[in-house]
Amino acid sequence: MWRSSPGRPSIDRVARDRYREPVADPTSWYVEVDGQPAALGAPLPAALLPHGHFTVMQVRAGRVRGLDLHLRRLEDAHRELYDAALPGDLVRARIRQALAAARQDATVRVVAAQDLDAGPQPARLIVAVGPPSEPPSTAQRLMSVLYTRPFAHIKHLGTFGQAQYRRLARRCGFDEALLTGPDGTIAEGATTNVGFRAGNTTVWPAAPALHGVTMALLERSTSHTRAPVRLADLARFDAAVVTNSRGIAPVAAIDGHQFAGSASFAADLHRHYEAVPFDVI
Repeated sequence: MWRSSPGRPSIDRVARDRYREPVADPTSWYVEVDGQPAALGAPLPAALLPHGHFTVMQVRAGRVRGLDLHLRRLEDAHRELYDAALPGDLVRARIRQALAAARQDATVRVVAAQDLDAGPQPARLIVAVGPPSEPPSTAQRLMSVLYTRPFAHIKHLGTFGQAQYRRLARRCGFDEALLTGPDGTIAEGATTNVGFRAGNTTVWPAAPALHGVTMALLERSTSHTRAPVRLADLARFDAAVVTNSRGIAPVAAIDGHQFAGSASFAADLHRHYEAVPFDVI
């Protein structure tokens, strides 16, 4: 499905021969679709393909933490959505090519997407390389909303609901929306996972949610558990954090409930996260 045509130069060779200088604008995004540069000023391809899945990673010097988790996420989602393989070697090669054309310190977004009427045609593989991002510098305030994502275990393109609730939360003076069920069961943030501290253990909500890469990396080296957490339970915890591809940030409050110990909780998790070695893409 993803095999190169006979006689076609390798992706690595194309990257070396065609892309010798980085993009000039340090704030711009560079996009390739199926290994070919998108036309300058053209609509972002993912916006034209309504069905798909993706992963986002922070790359530094051409390396990323949790590469195996990103590749597994893409492979598992691709098989579930399209009943087809998405080889990790292909994904890595396409990322390397795009990085060579743009920058080695970057936010990289890899999208596999398809038109709804594409039939048996393979999904398009889109790699977007943009400026690197860091976690928020201030403690986050979360506003709970009654909404949970469909197919929550997949990082998919159907993000309108969570994006709109995040916008509404920000209009109300919050930083992030916290997605909850009808009984107040907490699932995840609109763009984050949320974790709570109980003693020396991190409690991740046991509800349908995306298993984020940063969350998964922390689970490898910290004491943790999964348990139902409801808005009515917040007084049981003295600290909370949110995590995503940008890293870890303390939570100052959920709705009107304040957390006193989130800064130290986030700092402790950050030390574990910083100890995770980078993988060469």
